[in-house]
Amino acid sequence: MTSTIDGAALLDEVEAFHRRFNVFPTEAAYVAVALWDAHAHLLDCFDSTPRLAFLSPEPGSGKSRALEIVETLVPHPMVAVNASAAALFRAVSGADGRPTILFDEIDTIFGPKAGDNEDLRGFLNAGHRRTGVTYRCIGDGGNQTVQAFPSYCAVAMAGLGSLPDTILTRSVVIRMRRRARNERVEPFRARIHEAEGHKLRDRLAEWAEQARGFVLGAWPEMPDGVTDRPADVWEPLLAIADAIGGTWPERAREACVTLVKAAQTTDKHSVGIRLLTDLRDHVLIGVDKLPTIAILDRLNALDDAPWADLDGKPLDNRRLARMLAEYMTADNTPIKSRNIRTAGGVLKGFHAEDLTDAWARYCPPPVQESATSATPLQPSSEPLTL
Repeated sequence: MTSTIDGAALLDEVEAFHRRFNVFPTEAAYVAVALWDAHAHLLDCFDSTPRLAFLSPEPGSGKSRALEIVETLVPHPMVAVNASAAALFRAVSGADGRPTILFDEIDTIFGPKAGDNEDLRGFLNAGHRRTGVTYRCIGDGGNQTVQAFPSYCAVAMAGLGSLPDTILTRSVVIRMRRRARNERVEPFRARIHEAEGHKLRDRLAEWAEQARGFVLGAWPEMPDGVTDRPADVWEPLLAIADAIGGTWPERAREACVTLVKAAQTTDKHSVGIRLLTDLRDHVLIGVDKLPTIAILDRLNALDDAPWADLDGKPLDNRRLARMLAEYMTADNTPIKSRNIRTAGGVLKGFHAEDLTDAWARYCPPPVQESATSATPLQPSSEPLTL
């Protein structure tokens, strides 16, 4: 492609700018964030836009600083904290140009004590697609009419904990963590460094105009195993990487695989998937069924797992049953406990065959090593000894 701007070199500079002020958890995160900055200048070339989510379990992990750096690099940044859905969709459809929304403290909107925010959730969901609109009544009294407000815009978020599944699965998720003592960053001073970021932003905008024809309608090849919703999320970023060239196409696909896999295996918000995975990899090993009491003992004994302290108390039989009932067997019926014969009598428990379909549908590929040091119980065709 002919261009007065070397896209690969420019994105190298964008990545280097982030590295000066941000400590991201993986190399993949730097690649993804730099590509996301660039994609914000080319929204009209794509059918959808991935949300960018900086999340962490604790404060002081660099989430807000990451948004500050993104703010200097994207077009028409709009910093939103506790903004209403009405304010946002009117801003997106306003005459001043579509903003890039930067939503800090998103946990105050979707956290456990945040209350009902369905309008805002609906706006964020609808704005993921270029065809997304928000409908509102305008006018007074009996003269009201329904008007569709465009919702399509780029959104980056930062917050504690996690997000609703409907937003999380539309996001490139960066799991931030506190800096180690040996990790150093340059202090960010807006009065000094904003101008540097804005110069990069303006060059990104110029490059985007030149690259528009190469990105428009592009269908980038996805890495093996990246399909469905993750493919939708990464398609714009990979298209941009391909247009930029250099090492970026390969680095982008490596980042895609790394971050998609991390989202599948470490997302604590998808606690049901974590439960299914732990049952497969840590509990129902070498057995085809176990009583509920044995399952709970094994789950609560796992290191680095949430089951011994789930919302302030250990996982119990009622919650286990309720969580598993959200998933279906191969016969399309909810997973439920069944009677199991043990040496001490008949107990309620769960059969591996009832979980097989859910494992195949929801869980990441199994780890190729023994996940527990516990001695497997004998096959359940014989009475279990508890």
